[in-house]
Amino acid sequence: MLDYKNGKGRIVAQTIENFMTLDLTGVGLIGKLYEAQQSRQPGPACMMAAEKIVERVREHGGPVVIATGFPEGAGVPETDGLIGAAFIARALFLGLGIESVILTDDDWMPALEGTCRGAGLAPLPFPADGVIRPVEFIRPVYLRSTPKDDAGCRAVTDALLDVTRPSLVIAIERPGANDNGLYHGLGGRPLDGMVADYDQFFRRAKAEQVPFIAIGDGGNELGMGVIAEELKTFSPKAKDSGHPGRGGVASATAADLLIVSNVSNWGATGLVAALSAYLEKPSIFHDGALERRCIEQCVSFGGVDGMFMGPEPAVDGIAAAEWEGLVNALRNTLDRLAGRVIGWKGDSGDWRQLK
Repeated sequence: MLDYKNGKGRIVAQTIENFMTLDLTGVGLIGKLYEAQQSRQPGPACMMAAEKIVERVREHGGPVVIATGFPEGAGVPETDGLIGAAFIARALFLGLGIESVILTDDDWMPALEGTCRGAGLAPLPFPADGVIRPVEFIRPVYLRSTPKDDAGCRAVTDALLDVTRPSLVIAIERPGANDNGLYHGLGGRPLDGMVADYDQFFRRAKAEQVPFIAIGDGGNELGMGVIAEELKTFSPKAKDSGHPGRGGVASATAADLLIVSNVSNWGATGLVAALSAYLEKPSIFHDGALERRCIEQCVSFGGVDGMFMGPEPAVDGIAAAEWEGLVNALRNTLDRLAGRVIGWKGDSGDWRQLK
């Protein structure tokens, strides 16, 4: 296990954090989000989350439930979130041998299934009895969907806790209800009728001591209640959505551990990178080519880019080709820090000793 609190491990952990705070989209919000997150939960969030996941999964042994799905116009899902969820599931299986259940709304299942296949996973039907069992010779992920009505949604999510018994729960780019129990886009757009209420699931999980990790990039995502008060001081719509009587867009439900990044999928990449480094298993971290394929698959099966608002192979306005390069840049940087380099004589090892 990597000791991320000392020496080179500390540098690795901070390097991942540095990548997470890059303002890739040019929105100008990530610096303030990260500062607020650090004021509440100081330390390298990605590596802390990786450590928590490893400890909890090895102690508990149950599957991990990952909730995602954010609607754009007409209720179609955006690419951000679905892709990150798939790669987290992949990393959990390769790193810990643990299966994941990805949770989303009924009408977004085709996009989620295509995304998972693009990430190199084999989506399997959720077991009728709700019990996840190992499957040999395949890289599985289980998909579970919910209707949007409260009673139907709660029946599914209650069963996940009562029967499936996850070791921990993760939310990535999933709308979070505000203080009034209402859902919004970051710009104040009401999401009434577009999303099922997953806040109740995560609140119950927390109450039952199931660890809750969240990834978000704006403040209206489920779990970002950790920094709700800070958001209201610098995010324009956090306090007032612009729709009378609805309140602001800031999420009220707080995760146990929050990761913020400029794009939520990028935060998932940071978590995957941290798991790979913490477990000292480079194969956990996918390469840029697989990232690009996953984005393209997500779009082919119904996802839309959240900036272009159309079926473009992009995430938050950043094209798949650019994401391929960004993922490779982070992987290559971590390889160099780990000494996985080739020197001028063809020797492999720490670059400082090869010069």
